[in-house]
Amino acid sequence: MAYTTIDKPSDYFNTKLYTGTGSSNAITGVGFQPDWVWIKSRSDALSHATFDSVRGVTKVLVMNADTAEYTNTDTLTAFGTDGFTVGSNTGVNTDTKTRVAWNWKAGTSFTNDASSTSIGSIDSAGSVSDVSGFSIVSYTGTGSNGTIKHGLSTAPDLFIIRRLDDDNDWRVGSSALTNFVKHINLNTTAAEDNLAAAFNSTGPTTSVFSVGTSISVNASGGTYIAYCFSSIKGYSKIGSYAANENVNGTFVYTGFKPAFVIQKQINLARDWHMFDNKRSTSNAVGKYLSPNDAGAEDSGEDYLDLLSNGFKIKNTGANFNDASGTYIFVAFAENPFVTSTGVPGTAR
Repeated sequence: MAYTTIDKPSDYFNTKLYTGTGSSNAITGVGFQPDWVWIKSRSDALSHATFDSVRGVTKVLVMNADTAEYTNTDTLTAFGTDGFTVGSNTGVNTDTKTRVAWNWKAGTSFTNDASSTSIGSIDSAGSVSDVSGFSIVSYTGTGSNGTIKHGLSTAPDLFIIRRLDDDNDWRVGSSALTNFVKHINLNTTAAEDNLAAAFNSTGPTTSVFSVGTSISVNASGGTYIAYCFSSIKGYSKIGSYAANENVNGTFVYTGFKPAFVIQKQINLARDWHMFDNKRSTSNAVGKYLSPNDAGAEDSGEDYLDLLSNGFKIKNTGANFNDASGTYIFVAFAENPFVTSTGVPGTAR
């Protein structure tokens, strides 16, 4: 795992809350020009919508469904230097309704002609930040087992692949799953499952990730987008943990104070859960959204504590703390536990 050189994590990941206006609405205060924006209504049951700079503005993908990409000129209309602009579409900007947007920065464009560079077997292009361990990769499938340059200098610990031109699930591969024969879906509750044809039973390397012959990741002529993440010590952490079904739940060490946590039980069919430090500003954190569900924000109970060096599960419900459960998680930092200058992060 690489060590962070990031002393201000919000320069690369930030959660932004906003209220809809029903007309063109410039959302500022993100702190950077985002390359991936994920928007969800907090107050209404409306789908998760995601946009990225590689596919371009107004190109919509729905996170909680298998719907193909579509264009809507009233959705996200611009990426700005400090945020983004949304149009009048109800999914991203209903008048007076509250929204959350999770934002990631990549920022450096790349292209790869596989036959010329001998890196991978399938051409790719995208945007990457090696500092934060994040890349967005576009490619066209071949229908044959192949490898694709991801742009990072370390092997991704997690990648999410979505077919653009047809209805299909969001495929997730990760070192935190049992192995790369198995996958989970971001848009469903399903447990991890065997599908060797997804990632060709092969984990990623420092230069490429592998795809098999499944149409969800590599149909001949199909178009795809992949979001790739490497754990960066002090900034991001991808891993798994075992639950104990106790109010004094499992403590998960991340090495930083989390700003964002997403988790899911992988050995049984359960919802995903997303927590952040902007919707829940103090412990215990009691507000979550599920990427597999269009429902409004849940704020019924205390679920976890965000601590100076990790997070601790508090809820005994089976969805969060099943004694027989193994959970995958992805976390991004608010403050590193120790910064690159050796200064401890701030306790919560």
